Amino acid sequence: MPKLSVNIDHIGTLREARKTYEPDPVYAAGEALLGGARGITVHLRGDRRHIKDRDLLILRQVVPFGLNVEHAIRRDMLEIMKVVGPDSVCFVPEHPEEVTTEGGLNLKAAYKEAKKAAADLKKRRIRITAFIEPDEKQLKLARDIGCDSVELYTQHYAEARDLKTREDAFRKIARGAEIGRRLGLEIHGGHGLNYVNVSRIARLPQMAELSIGHAIIARAVFVGLRQAVREMAELVNP
Repeated sequence: MPKLSVNIDHIGTLREARKTYEPDPVYAAGEALLGGARGITVHLRGDRRHIKDRDLLILRQVVPFGLNVEHAIRRDMLEIMKVVGPDSVCFVPEHPEEVTTEGGLNLKAAYKEAKKAAADLKKRRIRITAFIEPDEKQLKLARDIGCDSVELYTQHYAEARDLKTREDAFRKIARGAEIGRRLGLEIHGGHGLNYVNVSRIARLPQMAELSIGHAIIARAVFVGLRQAVREMAELVNP
């Protein structure tokens, strides 16, 4: 059964709504771990709309395992990762105007820079993940650039409004997971997963980790973060 990595970006989003110092993502990470999270994920964006450099530096001191940082493949981001030294980095696409990540990274277009960035970070014993669509060509490219794992984009499954669309999306994820494992990649999943739709993805035999954020933070408004994480962890790894 997969591990649960809790994305705490939206704690930073709430803090930035008032441009103040609370709620603190570092405190949120502690609550998530106490609730049963096996990792903490944050997305360091170019515009720093939620997570800040300061957050990363302190998180590295207090998160003992599974600190995963998502970021675009940019030289300035790579330099920050060398300083912070997270356990893993996930390369993601990023557009300044987007509300949230809108799809997988196109590794064909980003191949040279991704391969160089992966090699650079792996020298520092940082595991490399790419956030991609469950597509065979993208999976092979992820292997070729040196990824240890891939995070399969699950939004199409999560947001499906009818049974056929949902089943088609699920089959693509399942097939992508099978292909990825055959290629030697560890399989992760994420984006749009919530308390209603997560169980089926979690039961895929190849799935090693799920990254979930928005649904957990939304639930935490009513029951508290530690309890919200505990409820999700029970679904992901019953």
